[in-house]
Amino acid sequence: MASTLDSTTDKLSKLGVNGEFASSAPNLDKNLHLLTPEQVELAKMLLEMGQSHLFQHWAEPGVDDDQKKSFFEQVARLNSSYPGGLASYIKTARGLLADSKAGKNPYDGFTPSVPTGETLTFGDDNFINFEETGIKEARRAAFVLVAGGLGERLGYNGIKVALPAETTTGTCFVQHYIESILALQEASCKLSSGESQTQIPFVIMTSDDTHERTIKLLESNSYFGMQSTQVKLLKQEKVACLDDNDARLAVDPKNKYRIQTKPHGHGDVHALLYSSGLLKVWHDAGLKWVLFFQDTNGLLFKAIPAALGVSASKQYHVNSLAVPRKAKEAIGGITKLSHSDGRTMVINVEYNQLDPLLRATGFPDGDVNCETGYSPFPGNINQLILELGSYIEELTKTGGAITEFVNPKYKDASKTSFKSSTRLECMMQDYPKTLPPSARVGFTVMDAWLAYAPVKNNPEDAAKVPKGNPYHSATSGEMAIYRANSLILKKAGVQVSDPVLQVFNGQEVEVWPRIAWKPKWGLIFSQIKTKVGGNCSISQRSTLAIKGQNIFLENLSLDGALIIDAVNNAEVKVGGSVQNKGWSLEAVDYKDVSEPEVLRIRGFKFNKIEQLEKEYPEPGKFNLTP
Repeated sequence: MASTLDSTTDKLSKLGVNGEFASSAPNLDKNLHLLTPEQVELAKMLLEMGQSHLFQHWAEPGVDDDQKKSFFEQVARLNSSYPGGLASYIKTARGLLADSKAGKNPYDGFTPSVPTGETLTFGDDNFINFEETGIKEARRAAFVLVAGGLGERLGYNGIKVALPAETTTGTCFVQHYIESILALQEASCKLSSGESQTQIPFVIMTSDDTHERTIKLLESNSYFGMQSTQVKLLKQEKVACLDDNDARLAVDPKNKYRIQTKPHGHGDVHALLYSSGLLKVWHDAGLKWVLFFQDTNGLLFKAIPAALGVSASKQYHVNSLAVPRKAKEAIGGITKLSHSDGRTMVINVEYNQLDPLLRATGFPDGDVNCETGYSPFPGNINQLILELGSYIEELTKTGGAITEFVNPKYKDASKTSFKSSTRLECMMQDYPKTLPPSARVGFTVMDAWLAYAPVKNNPEDAAKVPKGNPYHSATSGEMAIYRANSLILKKAGVQVSDPVLQVFNGQEVEVWPRIAWKPKWGLIFSQIKTKVGGNCSISQRSTLAIKGQNIFLENLSLDGALIIDAVNNAEVKVGGSVQNKGWSLEAVDYKDVSEPEVLRIRGFKFNKIEQLEKEYPEPGKFNLTP
């Protein structure tokens, strides 16, 4: 035993640490000889930060030694994955918890106003010009998908990006995103007049919950046609939970040698990109833009080309994609905040904070609609376009750390104890909070039907949404894709029948013709217009799936189901009258366990009675006229 004590004393003296540093944690003191010099340093930091309780239940040396070492491996991970380390996390937590207890208003001293930005009308000349500018810029962009969540909230046991965006073609979200990026890549490179072919980088931020399953989904589908070298996965670590207002780290209730952890929020994406070194690689390769998006918005890529065009034309450092929002709608508002000390910032203010902030700063009616019928503050949809150079400059100062918040659930009005442990959180869209006033921060507003249909609510929760408000469910998300495609074709001159109202899983939705196409067929509006000619019509009960680049609709009358699949070098002209029994929609009860989860959560399935299905596997020119 003496030799163990000697070696421990020797270790501590080499580290310049007094042997009595662990006197406040006798159980740790007894076990110091098990630790490496690095682990002793971590132990010292924990004690200095008032965390001696973590060692209260440690066993005598010789009992659970592997678990004690494992504890410090976890501490090392928590320390290295947080900008500034665990000590910084604890200090920040104490400050935020004190503010929370005191009821401090984070916007104290700030006055809100409507920032400057661009509001687009789909299909007009301005929109088309921005789309075409965006296509040229796309080869200088990198895309970052924040995909750390499972589908449990939806009533789906898999990862959300594996869910079908729509069930006409069965294309899952990550496949749709990859095919959209590849279509952008091809269209942009065609315009680059002889410059070398470019691959657009695609980063996916995963978590412990989603990482392995995301890799498996990509590998088993050959990355959905993308080069595996184009795709990088960055895994987000969790952060330590906090037990009280003193920011004492919470011991895992199931394991006394483990700190309880929870997700830190999607704001971690900035620190991960910074520490990965990818930003410098992109900058050196001549890239200019980084686009961030969330995991289940099937409409997003219809809005990206025009929004990227706005960023390039206006030279925005930060461009938030937005949709019109109704006053008090449960979606954050993009707001310019001006402080009495001269500071200004353009950020998302959550809807439950915007109304009281307006009332407190000279707007007695709070968050109200203006003459347009919408709030003057655009609705934030958490899709950001950042200019790479200024982004690197900012992250070099901050290390990627994003302004955090804490949301403890107190047991009572004394605010002395929590109902359960809490943690610090951060949001991707809070990046602009630390930018200098010289930063050019703007927004691009597009109609919600074109840009925003997230899938995040399960059928029961969606059915409780007040009438007229968006359901944000798998039901509404799929129907929104058909609505958008129908409206785009209408704008291009196709006679598309009006929708009917139907109820699925307790949600009344507009049912348009089930129209789906691959991104390479119709990436931007001017491209779609060139592929539609003559007098085309599509009835409400119809289903149309276009899987090919060079498929042209000319004088087509569709009343039924038509599926066309063609290789890129096959040019197919589709016309005449296509009439068959088609695919009918059948209701599915979300409680019916005999049906697959992906159908139960949307409340309907297709009964494929009859269709005209044509494949063109070889290059050439073809006519399809039944």
